[in-house]
Amino acid sequence: MTDKAAKTRAALEEERTHLVHQIDELTAGGEIELDFDGNFADSGQVAAEQGENKVLAESLQDQLDDVQSALSKIDEGTYGLCVKCGNQIGEARLEAMPATPYCIDHA
Repeated sequence: MTDKAAKTRAALEEERTHLVHQIDELTAGGEIELDFDGNFADSGQVAAEQGENKVLAESLQDQLDDVQSALSKIDEGTYGLCVKCGNQIGEARLEAMPATPYCIDHA
C-alpha cells in the first residue's frame, strides 16, 4: 500500500469511528434516543425533535456506508474510480471528499 493510500485509509477509518460514535449517541438498539419528561406538555415538539434526530441518524448512516465502501475499494484496488462511469475521480475531489463514489460529472 502506498503512503498516500495509507493516509487515505487512516483518514477514512478515523471518519468511520467518528460517525459510529455520532450514530450511537443518537440511537439505542436501533431506536432514536431523545430524553424528555413524560409529563412534558408539548408532545408535538418532542415528536418533531425525534423526527429530526431520525433524519440526522439516517444521514450519518449514509455517510458511514460511503466510508465503508471506500475502505473496501482501497482493499480491492478500485478506490478513486467513479461507480457510474469508471473514470478516475479527481485528486482534489478525493482530498475534499475521500469517501465520494462519484466523479464531478456524476455528483
